[in-house]
Amino acid sequence: MAEMTNVGEEITGRNLKMGMPPVPAATSRDRGQGPYGRLVLRGATIIDGTGAPPWGPADIVIERDRIAAIVAVGVPGKPISPSRRPPEGEVEIDCHGKFVTPGMIDCHTHTGVPYHALHGTPAPADYVYKLWLAHGVTTIREMGSFSGLGWMLEQKAASAANRIAAPNIVAHSYFPAVNDMLKTIHTPEEGRAWLRRLSVARMA
Repeated sequence: MAEMTNVGEEITGRNLKMGMPPVPAATSRDRGQGPYGRLVLRGATIIDGTGAPPWGPADIVIERDRIAAIVAVGVPGKPISPSRRPPEGEVEIDCHGKFVTPGMIDCHTHTGVPYHALHGTPAPADYVYKLWLAHGVTTIREMGSFSGLGWMLEQKAASAANRIAAPNIVAHSYFPAVNDMLKTIHTPEEGRAWLRRLSVARMA
């Protein structure tokens, strides 16, 4: 019968026994500003990700971390009429001559790998998050949560609260039914019970 007492943490227990602790977690934010009540990006050229040509200039209004308006304020090479522009923001960024694109989503990530501890010090999560952000990745789908589901959910909450500089995190637990790494689930019934307990653990 599968061990269900530490659902979502099975891979962590195995790793610890093999001398592979969780990677160092991000604990504070030393980069980035905001969020702001109202941020306005002025005069951007927009690449919207649909395959359409770039267009602009446009002013982008962001309120409480959500895009509230994208306003076309002119045409390339012509002066912009102030009457077309949205009201000023708490903070404004001059984006004339710059491009704005949607954030990229990485659908298969590992926030550090405990296995690297066998060969030296693993890269801390803070470093990994900043690499993603620097490359335009604003959401990650964390596959396996190899430092533990609880560890990953704490990082997810810290990112959502802007306590750390990190992408938005969608966390997936390691499913302990794979022969080559870890197998504690052996039957469909055990798998369903594990998923029910995982759902409760994620909501706790």
